Amino acid sequence: MTIATTVEPKIHWWREKSVWILLLLGFSAGMPYFLIFGTLSLWLLEAGVDRSAVTFFSWAVLGYSFKFVWAPLVDRLPLPLLTRMFGRRRGWLLLSQLAVISSIVLMASIDPADSLNWMAAGAVLLGFSAATQDIVIDAYRIEAAEPRLQAMLSSTYVAGYRTGMIVAGAAALALAQELGSSQGSYSYQAWQHTYLIMAAVMGIGLLTTLLIKEPNTDASVGTQYPTNDYVSFFGVFLLSIVALILVYSFFPVIPSLFSELSQKVFAFFYGILRMMLSLFAAYGTAKTCAKLGLINPNLVREGYVDPIVDFLTRYGKLAIWVLLLVGLYRISDIVMGVITNVFYAEMGYSKKEIASITKVFGVLMTIFGAFMGGLLAIRIGVMRALMLGAVLVAVTNLLFMWLAQINGAHTYLDFSIPLIFTTINISLPKELFIVIVIDNLAQGFAIAAFIGWLSAITNVSFTATQYAIFSSLMTLIPKLIGGYSGTLVESFGYENFFLFASALGLPVIALVYFLQKQFEFTKPS
Repeated sequence: MTIATTVEPKIHWWREKSVWILLLLGFSAGMPYFLIFGTLSLWLLEAGVDRSAVTFFSWAVLGYSFKFVWAPLVDRLPLPLLTRMFGRRRGWLLLSQLAVISSIVLMASIDPADSLNWMAAGAVLLGFSAATQDIVIDAYRIEAAEPRLQAMLSSTYVAGYRTGMIVAGAAALALAQELGSSQGSYSYQAWQHTYLIMAAVMGIGLLTTLLIKEPNTDASVGTQYPTNDYVSFFGVFLLSIVALILVYSFFPVIPSLFSELSQKVFAFFYGILRMMLSLFAAYGTAKTCAKLGLINPNLVREGYVDPIVDFLTRYGKLAIWVLLLVGLYRISDIVMGVITNVFYAEMGYSKKEIASITKVFGVLMTIFGAFMGGLLAIRIGVMRALMLGAVLVAVTNLLFMWLAQINGAHTYLDFSIPLIFTTINISLPKELFIVIVIDNLAQGFAIAAFIGWLSAITNVSFTATQYAIFSSLMTLIPKLIGGYSGTLVESFGYENFFLFASALGLPVIALVYFLQKQFEFTKPS
């Protein structure tokens, strides 16, 4: 289709309050992830927990992948008192942030050396609360500003998110060590105080929520129903989740088959079977409750059916191509990311060198790239920025082939960073530094453009639900393929694997080009 374009007034993005609000909310969203993943894993190891048990805690972040299941609740369910006092978005945001802080405090009060099950419960609660906070922040971001600003809001959100991850990751680990806990010298008090400090830092997001205004939107929030309908809706949702967990737990992993079949192939298909049966059980439970009249069918339709129907209606025959782009846009960098740390180690780089470059310079370049992506999207449009991001990611991944060819022939980059009272001298492997800086710059640019585009294709009438579906879909296929990265490297070597990962970006470029030709995007109709 062809849409006439008009000259729009220039945007001074730094004057927009929403840009800086998303920086702070992004920080709040980035804080919990490492507290239930990387940082918590090290705490558990220092506490003497078996590595096999530590890996099970990664399931606590599954809430991020399945947040679309309860996103309709966030979109439609009014909260007693909070919705009336703060509004639809701020009420849910306040509740989720209080839940995040409470979960972190709960984890701080538990010594995993004595009560591992309670720590697991605390981690799951934190994962669920953090995913809920993400749902609300995503909805707020889309509703808080016009479509042209979405890429810039995405940039500041990414910057805040990465900063929060640094604080909850590197800063928290340094703090725990400073307070007296390390490998071989475990101190529960050190970790307890660290997590309590992290809970206090989450106050930044809480204060932001209290100070900001509810977004002004003309989007309909749907029919208002009696309180009993909302209570039964929530109760049936909880019952469906219980059914899902029970069915999933009923199917244990069968290790005896691993000797006859490929372990990874078996685990892949068996895992899909377990999840499909579990989801079917949850759906069947909800369907049965609806037939028994325990839930208002109109509420279910508004929450789960209408958002999907709206998307299919707006995009028609293009819907499948839009969904393909959503599911494939980040495939090249995510598939690469699964194996990169192993690659760095096998190329002879030390853990300190890897951490210094990836966690410091890499994150800084991601933030810078995100800002560049947002600024450029304002100037040239989201679709053109999306195309440039796809090309940059595919091309920069080829740099890893060059790094593989060097294979240990390291040269070092020496420089000094002057501080107030001292100067820090740094020596880093030059080739690794160049590759990671360029790669993270491209990733940051692409992520900002992509989030801006996802925000633009989301209808503000179904913000939380539609964006939750998109954000879950965007990592599903890449993570499934990424699970075979090690197998591909073993079969074809690193250089061919990196060529393959780069080539995965070609269909993405073709999809962007195709959709760009179909319509010039302005805003959801």
